[in-house]
Amino acid sequence: MTMPSITLGQRHITTGGKPYVIAEIGVNHGGSLDLAKRLIELAKEGGADAAKFQTYKAATLASRHSPSYWDTSKEPTRSQFELFQKYDGFGEAEYTALARHCEIVGIDFVSTPFDAAAVDFLDPLMPFYKIASADLTNTPFLRQVAAKGKPVLLSTGASTLGEIDGAVHTLRAAGCRDLVVLHCVLNYPTPNAQAHLRMLQGLQRAYPDLVLGYSDHTLPDEAMTALTTAHLLGAAVIEKHFTHDKTLPGNDHYHAMDVHDLRRFVQRMDLVHELLGAGSCKQPTPTEAPARANARRSIVLARDVAAGQ
Repeated sequence: MTMPSITLGQRHITTGGKPYVIAEIGVNHGGSLDLAKRLIELAKEGGADAAKFQTYKAATLASRHSPSYWDTSKEPTRSQFELFQKYDGFGEAEYTALARHCEIVGIDFVSTPFDAAAVDFLDPLMPFYKIASADLTNTPFLRQVAAKGKPVLLSTGASTLGEIDGAVHTLRAAGCRDLVVLHCVLNYPTPNAQAHLRMLQGLQRAYPDLVLGYSDHTLPDEAMTALTTAHLLGAAVIEKHFTHDKTLPGNDHYHAMDVHDLRRFVQRMDLVHELLGAGSCKQPTPTEAPARANARRSIVLARDVAAGQ
C-alpha cells in the first residue's frame, strides 16, 4: 500500500518520512512587526519548515461577552473578545511584509485566517491554508478555503469523528484535493494525561488515504516527548506554538517551544529517522555480510575423510 503524501510549500511530505515542522508564532509578536520578523528568523534557525501566524479581528471572531476557555491562571483575560483585541493590530500590509521576510529567510509563510476577508488577502501569500479547530464546523468558511484549490491543514480539537467526517466531506466537495488532518486537544496548556496521542491511530483507521499531523498544546520538555511520540504514531506534520521567551506571561508563551526546544526536536528527528532506516522489509543489510559468513553455525569435519566418501 502506498503511503499518503502531500506537498507543503518547499517540501514533499510522506507518512513515513521526516515531519514538516510548523513554528506557530501566532500572535506571540504582541503587535510588533520587528519582533514578528525576529521570530521568523528564530524559527528558521531552529529548523522549522514554516513560520505561521494568526490573522483575525476581534470584532469578526468573538462576541463581546464570549467567555474564556483557557487556563486563566496562565492567561488571566476572561473575555475572548478582550484577549483577541489585544493582538489584532496587523493588517494586509503587515502580513505581506511578513510573507516577504519569510521568502528572504527561506521558510514557508502561513497564517491561519479567521474570517472571509483574511482568506482572500492571504491567498497569494501562502502555499497552503491552516483551519483552526474552532472553524471545523463553519461550513461556509470551509467552502471558501477549499475553493482556493490549495492544500488544507485541518485541526480537529474538541471534535467528534462525525464532525470531522462532515468537514472532510465539505472540503473535498468544494474543491480541496490535498488535505492533512491534525489531531489536537483544545486545552491551553494540555496536561500530558490529556494529550491522547493514541487518537492518531483512530484517525489513521478513519482516514487511511490522508496525511495526518499533530497540533500540540502540552508544555515542552527537554526531550520534546509529545512531538516525538506523535510523529512515531503517524503525525507527518507537527505544529507547536513558538516564542522567543517562554517566561513571558499570558497568551501563548507559556506552552510554547523556543528556538532551543525546536532545534532539539529537529535534531531528534534526524536521529529517529537514522535509527528507523530506509525500508520496512526485513532482510540482511550489506553491513551484516561478514556476520552471515562467519557468525553462524556451520558443519565441519571432526577427522580426515577420503575424497568422495
